[in-house]
Amino acid sequence: MSPRAEHRIEAAGFQMLRYALAAVFLWIGLLKFTEYEALGIEPFLVNSAIWSPLHQSMGLRNLSKLIGVIEVLIGLLMAARSVSPLASAIGSGGAVLTFIITLSFMATTPGVWQPGYGFPYPSPMPGQFLAKDLVLLAASVCTAGEAYRAARVSPMNPGAAPASSAAR
Repeated sequence: MSPRAEHRIEAAGFQMLRYALAAVFLWIGLLKFTEYEALGIEPFLVNSAIWSPLHQSMGLRNLSKLIGVIEVLIGLLMAARSVSPLASAIGSGGAVLTFIITLSFMATTPGVWQPGYGFPYPSPMPGQFLAKDLVLLAASVCTAGEAYRAARVSPMNPGAAPASSAAR
């Protein structure tokens, strides 16, 4: 395979990664406006040092809607890459923060570790459900780095050094 073909495949992979992440944020963010999704995230929220105070003050449905707005905004920003690499980078940064927070649930949510085994044996739910966020965190870091680099070398900033990544 030629280096040019390899570059195109890698670049296509980054595009797919970005827009798949954006779609997940939009989809899951919109679901936060439903009762069943709010009830589904409640065990994570009530046990989280970050979200528990907001859960107590806002109530479950309002907090779920707030999280939904944040997730939809992250998805829209990530998807804006062709219009504004900087907006996309900020969205990807929001995704990084989101997955750091959701991974913290592994330490705060009861039932994450398989009863009778404990760490490092995650339970099917919620442990294995949360474990996938390691991959989503890594994907978000990749898209953030690429978008920040593209913002630095955009036509709006012609004096910047050229991007060195294959994912331009």
